Amino acid sequence: MEDQVELFRQNLAVEPDVQHFIRLSLTAISELGGNPFTASLALLEIGRRLRQAGAGTGYPLPVVLELHGQDVRIKCDTGHDIPLAKLREKPGQDQIKQISRKLQKSTEIIDPMLLLRRNQEMARYLDETRARTERELAELQASLDARQRELHETLRQAETDPLTGLCNRRAFDMRIGMAFRRAMRQHDEPLSLLLFDLDHFKEVNDQYGHQYGDAYLNKMAQAMLSVIRQDVDGAFRFGGDEFAMLLMADNATACDKARQVLRSMAGKVSVGIASIRADTPPSLTLEDFVRQADEALYQAKRAGRGRVICCPQNQLGCISECLIKAAAT
Repeated sequence: MEDQVELFRQNLAVEPDVQHFIRLSLTAISELGGNPFTASLALLEIGRRLRQAGAGTGYPLPVVLELHGQDVRIKCDTGHDIPLAKLREKPGQDQIKQISRKLQKSTEIIDPMLLLRRNQEMARYLDETRARTERELAELQASLDARQRELHETLRQAETDPLTGLCNRRAFDMRIGMAFRRAMRQHDEPLSLLLFDLDHFKEVNDQYGHQYGDAYLNKMAQAMLSVIRQDVDGAFRFGGDEFAMLLMADNATACDKARQVLRSMAGKVSVGIASIRADTPPSLTLEDFVRQADEALYQAKRAGRGRVICCPQNQLGCISECLIKAAAT
């Protein structure tokens, strides 16, 4: 492997630095016994390439003049490795050291005006870089915000019933799992599941038409939304005449909310409720919890509809009627 020797290095922050580097490179070729005319032509192209890489723009682009055996090359931190000249013969070590010291000393000579200009250009470059970076970051953040809004809207639409605006079954399945695990873990945070079924909705739809039926479904949705706390509780439509509510509340509060919905719908809704309390057995599963609310709803329908049936979790399998009809309250 041929020896690699660094002849000199320089930072090309301003245009005079570029010209100074080219002059010293040409001097090096001449003193090493190379062809200065051929090197001059090569340095014209090299100067162009270095300027494209950022030399002379205020950025202190580091460049190195190296000797590889009989090959003289220029390297910079942008990855450029540019051949400059091929010497007729390999120079001796003493000659190389002498030329290297001379070149290095030339780069250390400081012209006060050049230093001032270099500092000014570097400050300008840093300011422009900072401004460009801030602009690009702002554009990136705006793009990310827009994308996030699009994703949120897509998710909202995917989890929303298009007719009533309530959350759909997909959203319910996600919410109830998280709410159930939290309630079972915290113990002091109650959770109630209310399942609703509009009584004789098919007959209403058949008698008055789908437009009336849609309005009736929206009335039910508004009745549910009027009794829940936004961003705390949840109201859902499974499809058809089936609805559900998740309340971060105890059984008594759930019964009261169900009574309000029943009144708004003129007593024509059947409701089943299951609740988690501090004394709920830890063996209760999510499937059991949903099944108990569903069994309570089934009992309400069998008992004559238009009523609320509760299934307390501390008495598994026990179903009690906490409210008969809206008119009775």
